[in-house]
Amino acid sequence: MNDTQLMAPATAERREFLRKSLILSIPPVLGLTGIGKVMAATGATTAATYNPAARARGTASVSVRNYGALGNGSNDDTKAFQAAINALPSSGGTVTVPAGNYVIDPTVNVRLRSKMHLKLADGARLLAKRNNAERAYVLMVYKVSDVEISGGEIVGDRDNHLGSTGEWGHGIMVRGSSRVTIKDTLISKCWGDGISIGGAMVTGAPTIPCNDVIITNVVCTNNRRQGLTIGCSSNVKVYDSEFSYSNGIAPQCGIDIEPDSGDSRTTDTVLIQNCLIRRNKGNGILSYKRVKGVTVKNCTLEYNGGYGLLTVGANSGYIAQNRFQHNYLYGAMFSAATKSYQTSGNVFKNNHTRMHGVNTATTAYVSMTGLVGGNTGNGAHIAKSSDSTDIRVTTNQYAK
Repeated sequence: MNDTQLMAPATAERREFLRKSLILSIPPVLGLTGIGKVMAATGATTAATYNPAARARGTASVSVRNYGALGNGSNDDTKAFQAAINALPSSGGTVTVPAGNYVIDPTVNVRLRSKMHLKLADGARLLAKRNNAERAYVLMVYKVSDVEISGGEIVGDRDNHLGSTGEWGHGIMVRGSSRVTIKDTLISKCWGDGISIGGAMVTGAPTIPCNDVIITNVVCTNNRRQGLTIGCSSNVKVYDSEFSYSNGIAPQCGIDIEPDSGDSRTTDTVLIQNCLIRRNKGNGILSYKRVKGVTVKNCTLEYNGGYGLLTVGANSGYIAQNRFQHNYLYGAMFSAATKSYQTSGNVFKNNHTRMHGVNTATTAYVSMTGLVGGNTGNGAHIAKSSDSTDIRVTTNQYAK
């Protein structure tokens, strides 16, 4: 990937494109094993676009404008946002954000409360105020429940950040919270991650994991560390979204599924479906240790600077009906004592471009079952380390 590709601008057109219900069929798996046509999100969602139910909250509604937010791109509106949130009654409700450019100080951050919806209108942009902090978050969802964030954009400060260290300048930070939905949002140019989900550390007590988090119709692009991190949590579902152009500091993945360090808890039961994961400088998806129960389905993983999908010591997963193409290393790699993964109904084309170069020519697909060595044919697309066990590769297709 060249620098122009990595720094492609984030635009709302991608999110609007993802809204549309388009069906794109790719070659059927040979043998007609019941999977039928493989569906892949090459920039579009399928007809079954996921629409999550609203989280529980009251009927009250307040506008940030009524609490002093100006949205003029220069005034610091952090306190006004927090005042509007704090004004909701105990039963919760909705905080509306009209169109405008709202400067938010991520070193202070806007803290959401339980039973609330932060509803950004089209044209509402939250702009991270320049700072030199290693850790700073535009929106913080900390040890709360029944929260929804929707609409608008969040733009980080990576282009004019005042410091040079740290990797935790996130657009949305979710820690130790349950029943959280993030939808219809474009998040770009963050110093760290677009979205980070994980546990809330408690002194002298076990970490509180996140539970029941839904991300749908979201675009995280051109963030410095990665598009999405899924840390200590369970029951995380990601639908109809794009994670692209992550670059700047490792791991630089589209999605990194990785439990928090220093805690023995795991990340379990993650579904990633109908997503576009492309042109990240690192891997498309990384599943790293103490991770179990990951399903990746109906996604396109392409032009990533590492593997399309890499597992490191992960436990149990299902990789089905995806398109892996033009990744710098293998399409899928199961390594470091990964166990109990099944790979079925996928299409692989022109992976391991480090060796073979990028080839976009149309070529015939052939059946792929099992694993072979080497770097040609099937061997260019999917592999495992010698210590990984119970890696089942059933009927897939690949293009030579």
